[in-house]
This record gives sequence, structure tokens and C-alpha cells, in this order.
Amino acid sequence: MLDSCFPDFIRARHIANAGCRGAAWALHTCYGRAFLVRTAHPTRLLDNSPLPLAGEGRGGEGSLGAYIMPPLPTSHPALHSLRALLCGFAQIFLQQHPGCGLLVLLAILVGAPDLLPGALLSGLTSMLIAQRRGYPPADIAIGLYGYNGILLGLLLCLKLPWTPLLPGLIIASAALSSLLLAPWMRRMRKYGWLPAFTFPFVLLGWLLLALFGQLQPLLAPPADIVATPELNALQLLLAVLCGLGQVIFLDSPWAGLCLLLGLRLADGHAALWALQGSSGGLMLAMVNGWPTDAALSSLYSYNASLAAIALSQVHRCPLAPGAGVLLALLLQFGFASLGLSVLTLPLILACWLIRVALQSWHRVLRDTPPTA
Repeated sequence: MLDSCFPDFIRARHIANAGCRGAAWALHTCYGRAFLVRTAHPTRLLDNSPLPLAGEGRGGEGSLGAYIMPPLPTSHPALHSLRALLCGFAQIFLQQHPGCGLLVLLAILVGAPDLLPGALLSGLTSMLIAQRRGYPPADIAIGLYGYNGILLGLLLCLKLPWTPLLPGLIIASAALSSLLLAPWMRRMRKYGWLPAFTFPFVLLGWLLLALFGQLQPLLAPPADIVATPELNALQLLLAVLCGLGQVIFLDSPWAGLCLLLGLRLADGHAALWALQGSSGGLMLAMVNGWPTDAALSSLYSYNASLAAIALSQVHRCPLAPGAGVLLALLLQFGFASLGLSVLTLPLILACWLIRVALQSWHRVLRDTPPTA
């Protein structure tokens, strides 16, 4: 169903034993991704919501490509924390596969190793704050309290030089990202708020960049359309890969390849849509005569890639992710023309608009009396 649950609020159903004595598996949907975790109450839903229909969105039993995160063979807290940290890196791309998170780490190491310490420090801080505050363990385990902090750590390391002040700033901003996300998630589950996505990252990122005088657009459209030079297939392929890397501020095609492999490991469907989103951004930039250097660096594509991943995991019909890609591209260009640093705001707005539009449409259909 097109109006099925959107990111990040929990639905659960009792999955038949699954070979575990008396144990039940609760099916969560977070950012559209399905995963299973153990629950101590086999017949009780985690949020007391009605059982979703089979095949609903990408969270039902009929979902294809859903990654089932198995329980660790040990209860050692360090291993659970390590997996949660890796899942935090994977959640940047709306996945919860620890192997995907490991490949995201590899991409940072390949593309910009100087950003890696900040990413690790911020990811650990976000996770530890969530644990200390007693936030839901299932949310922590799949990295929900990691990705906003990691993005902030990457942004701060990219924009500011390493000084004695920087680690403290990274720790403080990562902690605040978890503190901002928790009440939003509670209200989303209780009152049906729109999902937060990377809003804590965008809000805190803008505040920090403004504080340090770094709030500048990454790109701006030219005043006049210029002729597009001839490009070969290899240049276009590398630009598409760079579109994935730009999600985490990397313009290396090798980093983009690592990210693509990570997405393929977690969900081949998501990897395909990520490529389509990046390709769409590149094509639209080239057709409109935007700066070739910026287009080949895929500064126009990363929000479209994320929107494609997010919406494709909730909606089986390609119309919704396709519309999300177009909206993200238009919003990216619009904000750039206004001289604003967009970060991942086009992703958030595109997904919000798609969800609100679909909810309104289904409300109209539900309230319209059938014709004779």
C-alpha cells in the first residue's frame, strides 16, 4: 500500500517461532527497511498498533530484499556496541546492515581519511548518549542514534581545521543530535509526526556553520547556460559513483564504488535506485548547462540518490521514488539558486511532500462515497 508506514516508527508482528524455542521475532520498519529482532512478548506489538498487512510497503512478510539482522552469538556488550556503530554508518544510506556500515567506513578511509576520526568519534558519542539516556535498545541496535551524529562529525572535520576545540565540538554536536532525535521519534510514534530523517543534522549543521562563518552554498547555478562539452562513458560512470560519495562529502569514485557495494550487500533494490537517483541528477545538470565540474562531482545528485533509496523501500510502485528524485533535484537547484547551503534538506522535504500528498490522496479516496 502506498500509504504504508514511513520510516522510523515501529511496527511489529509475531513471526512464527522461526526455529527459536518460544522466541518471537518482531518485524520493525525503519526508514522503510524491514528487520527482525527478538522480543520478549511474542504476541504483543511494540507500539500496540494494528498488524500491518502482508506485503504492505516494504515491511510486510512479502517484502523482497529485506535484510534480517540475526542475533549475535554472544551477549558481550562490546560486540553489540560495535554492530550498533556500524549500523549507524549504514543508516546514512537508510540501511541497517553492519557490513554496509563497514563499507561506508572503508569509503571514508579511501576518499578522505582525515574525516574518519571525526566520524568515529561522533558515531560513538551519539550511541553512548542514547544508551545512557535509556532510549529504546532496538533503535540503538540498528543505528538510529548514530547517523545524524556521524554526518555532523564529517561536516565539522570537512569545514574546520583540527584544533584542540574540534573534538569537544564534535562530541557536543553528536550528543545534541541524539537528544533532538529522541523526542521527535516519540511524537512520531505517538502522534504520527513526519519522520525526522536527517533533520537534526541539517539544523545543527546550519547553526554550527553559521557560528563559524562557514554557511556557504556548495554550488551555485551560472547566470547563463553554457555549452556542454563532450563527455565519454567513463567520465559519466565515475560521476554517477561520485554522486553516492557526495552523501558523505566525498568526491572520489572509488569511495562511491565502496558505497555501492555496501548498498548491494544490504539491499540490491536500494543500490539500483541509488544509481538511478545519481544518474538523474547528473543528466538534469548537464541538460540545463550547469557547471560541468560541479555536475561531474555530482554535487547535484546526492539528495536525489537518498530520496530514491528512502521512497523505493516504502513504495513498490516506482512512481513515488521517481517523483521523489525529481522533487529532490528541483529543490536542490532552487536552494542553490538562492545561495543556500542545502546539506540534505531536499531529501527531507521531498520525502515529506510525497508522504503528505499520498496520505491526502488516500484520505480523499476513503472519504469519497462509491458511485452507483
